[in-house]
Amino acid sequence: MPLDAALLTGLVRELSPLLSGARIDKIQQPTRDTLLLSVYTRQGARRLLISAAGSGARVHFTEEKYENPDKPPMFCMLLRKHLTGARIDSLTQPEWERIAVAKLTARDELGMEQNRTLVLELMGRAANIILCDGEMRIIDCLRRVDFGEEAYRRLLPGMLYRFPQKPEKPCFFSVGSERRRALWASAEKSTEASGWILDTFSAVSPLIAREIAARAGSFERLPESMDALAESVNAKELAPTLLSLDGKPKDFTFMRIVQYGAQVENSRFDSFSGLLDAYYGERDRAERLRRAAHDTLKAVRTLRDRQMRKLANQREELKKSANREELRRRGDLITANLWRAQKGARTLECEDYYSEGCPTVTIRLDPRKTPQQNAAQAYKEYRKAETAEKHLSELIASGEKQLDYLESVLDILSRVESERDVQEIRAELTAQGIIKPARGGKQKKLKPAGPLSFVSSAGYEILVGRSNAQNDELTTKLARRTDIWLHTQRVHGSHVIIRCNDTQPDGRTLMEAASLAAYYSEARNSGKTPVDYTQVRKVKKPSGALPGKVVYTDYQTIVVEPDPALAEKLRA
Repeated sequence: MPLDAALLTGLVRELSPLLSGARIDKIQQPTRDTLLLSVYTRQGARRLLISAAGSGARVHFTEEKYENPDKPPMFCMLLRKHLTGARIDSLTQPEWERIAVAKLTARDELGMEQNRTLVLELMGRAANIILCDGEMRIIDCLRRVDFGEEAYRRLLPGMLYRFPQKPEKPCFFSVGSERRRALWASAEKSTEASGWILDTFSAVSPLIAREIAARAGSFERLPESMDALAESVNAKELAPTLLSLDGKPKDFTFMRIVQYGAQVENSRFDSFSGLLDAYYGERDRAERLRRAAHDTLKAVRTLRDRQMRKLANQREELKKSANREELRRRGDLITANLWRAQKGARTLECEDYYSEGCPTVTIRLDPRKTPQQNAAQAYKEYRKAETAEKHLSELIASGEKQLDYLESVLDILSRVESERDVQEIRAELTAQGIIKPARGGKQKKLKPAGPLSFVSSAGYEILVGRSNAQNDELTTKLARRTDIWLHTQRVHGSHVIIRCNDTQPDGRTLMEAASLAAYYSEARNSGKTPVDYTQVRKVKKPSGALPGKVVYTDYQTIVVEPDPALAEKLRA
């Protein structure tokens, strides 16, 4: 749900004493709509996330990790200029508005103190972040608003900031019980209760309107239900609550929700920051990765589909060349029976001495050519089919390797854990000439992120490759000859290395490493999966092979199941 006024009231009440007197150390803008402020509070260093995303406008402390762009956006650099080192004096909320106002004291280039105000408009699609000076004159906005059909007010640098116009509907929490009951008395009793609440009052979200109606049970008992909620909120009885459906976060609110019955689980959190971080953390990670991988994934899928069509056409052509021996026999029979063939004849009847019993066969001729020319044409088509078979076989073998590589890249893209992983895969594809480099001249060389690191129950280090190029690096350069190498059998997946340090790993370590190999493969969502393992010295990379492709001998096989809980437990 969007952040409603009541929940924001509890959130600001929670954050205000923690942020009072805090100093801003760093300002980052990991995405277009998100700011990350590193602040020093009385309780220690914290990170404050401010989002103006239409589907998740909010402000709270976060423990999530965010990757920053190579070049900070202009708004981020502006905030760094004005707010780095600034002291947060207060965080307030205009009464029952979805707005938070941070008053700050900063210093200019000469060390003189200056007042600054950061206004956080957390209003769904109209969300915005506005930096103002001491006189509330706009310095700049995350989103500038000029004239237009959707511009209900202008937000431009140099203009005086004005709060949005209050809605004409009365605020549910600020009007008294008598006013709510008077409005209820004048309503049509056949009206749907939650719809009437939304149409009549402001500061109430659809979820809370439905909850009021569900607790009332009928339109006649609605006044008691409304009064109970308003009194609870005004008494500051707010409980950060996460709603989960089938174990997955569905919604969040400031009170226990009963309208869904036993289908939805209510989970109480200690703080609103913890609630919002838990709800949005996983969703935002998945969304950031989806955006980062979208273009690369689309390009690889297009190349994969094109390669599949190309191979299908080549295999069809190869089938046609399989009958080339018939062309040679035809030329031999015409040559052997030139004395029978007549110029301009359409057919030639002769004995087929290639078949048992020499049966009489009829051979079609081109009447425009002489018998000698018909025989030469048959031999020419035979040689052409023979050459085509050899050439097509090579093309098909090369195409199958390319298709297998593209399939492995798609598998890895489905398992990426960070935007850097996507960038490294794209750099690998660019180096192979599979995709074109991005426009804009010379690209910045990425610093390798290194393989994923795990520690077995017995203390052995286990490394897992993040990409095909990293699989090569891990197997051929980082691993020692006596280390153990693992890979899923006949399934695309990451190379896995157990660092043995000249010892023999125990059976449990082998099982755990094999489970990691199955989890970081195409078999991630499958059941029991065979995994091959051998010493690194038994693994070779063929000359000219594509990234990630190796051959191995003297291996053993172990059958395991992919286990995400085990992977999380062993993660270093």
